[in-house]
Amino acid sequence: MSTENTTIRVLLAEDQSMVREALAALLGLEPDIEVVAQAARGDEVLAAARAHAVDVALLDIEMPGCTGIEAAAELHAEMPELKVVVLTTFGRPGYLRSAMEAGAAAFLVKDAPASQLAEAVRKVLAGERVIDPTLAAAALAEGANPLTDREREVLRAAADGSTNAELALALNLSQGTVRNYLSVAIQKLAVRNRAEAVRVAQEKGWL
Repeated sequence: MSTENTTIRVLLAEDQSMVREALAALLGLEPDIEVVAQAARGDEVLAAARAHAVDVALLDIEMPGCTGIEAAAELHAEMPELKVVVLTTFGRPGYLRSAMEAGAAAFLVKDAPASQLAEAVRKVLAGERVIDPTLAAAALAEGANPLTDREREVLRAAADGSTNAELALALNLSQGTVRNYLSVAIQKLAVRNRAEAVRVAQEKGWL
């Protein structure tokens, strides 16, 4: 798709208002890009994209409501023609793989120059993929997430220190099932306990 003489309509989703406003101001300096919608929560993204007929959505990963990766999956399912660029502060290889599986066309770290972000917006609209090369190399070296969806769900719930009984109640599982999921996750991640399993999985972007 050619973007010549066409204004690219952008949705910017970022929960930190100062960062969001700074990115919007920088992108607004580009002659062919206009930030037409902003969101502070992941669960506001789909409605904002619908309401403002955007071409490209720039999504932070860590947001309340739902993550940028979850929002990307929603957008891809309902508005497959819309291009998604995922931004992150954390260069975690697992995030890259998850973002691509969710339908993102680009994955960049937030400290990239504004000119690089603007160019990524243009490239994804033209049908290209843009991936931070350092993260791409790290993701290949790291390999796939070894955890199943259920193991990830239990580990995420265990991150606040909940007991097995509390996890079982929250997830509608038996305590024995919770214990089994945690035990398998600990074995797969080659760690000693659930706290280490949560930490390692978070560091790799697997939760």
